[in-house]
Amino acid sequence: MSDEPNRTDGEVTYEVTRQITEEVTAADKAISVLLADDHPVVREGLCAMLESVEAITVVGQAGSGEEAVTLAMRLKPDIVLLDLRMGAMDGVDATGHILSHSPGSKVVIVTTYESDSDILRAVEAGAAGYLLKGSSRAELINAVRAAARGETVLTPSLAPKLFRARAVDLPPLSEREVEVLRLVSQGLTNAAIGEKLFIGEATVKTHLLRAYRKLGVSDRTAAVMAALKRGLLP
Repeated sequence: MSDEPNRTDGEVTYEVTRQITEEVTAADKAISVLLADDHPVVREGLCAMLESVEAITVVGQAGSGEEAVTLAMRLKPDIVLLDLRMGAMDGVDATGHILSHSPGSKVVIVTTYESDSDILRAVEAGAAGYLLKGSSRAELINAVRAAARGETVLTPSLAPKLFRARAVDLPPLSEREVEVLRLVSQGLTNAAIGEKLFIGEATVKTHLLRAYRKLGVSDRTAAVMAALKRGLLP
């Protein structure tokens, strides 16, 4: 028998209605977006695409990096869509300033530039995404929604460029570290790897930790995946 006090039909109906209302309100909360591009025609085009979606609201537009920082500090938008090249303060510099003053905002770079170094600079500055201006309306809207959920967004064709750019800055793995990762990829434990290579288990762990640091990962699976992507493992 339940210990909860009996509730009337009216109380139950009110509770269910309240829960549904809260869920709908949370789901329908508009995503606020700030646009920043030094070309008015581009801003107007992006604004028209985004405003056609009921759950997205453009709260401001900026024509320079400096203006984008000022508006972001005042408006605290959910998403800031930034052009990469905008004169004195480019999108990467603006990203750093915006995130320091409005940490709750997510910055997505929208540009025509797709060099490895540009993508890496943006990501390292804290940008949540990097899109090309040739992206479709659906891709742009999905990117805004994904960034608002805390996800990283990237035009699919740019993913290899980002990986290459990151790989250039990573120190090379030693032959022993690669050998250890190769055996890890085969499912061997640290103890089994030690026996196979005639080294102690502690030494195996040391090689793994060094490999983690060089690959920028924190576990065995991620290390193997990173090594595979870099072509270090067969």
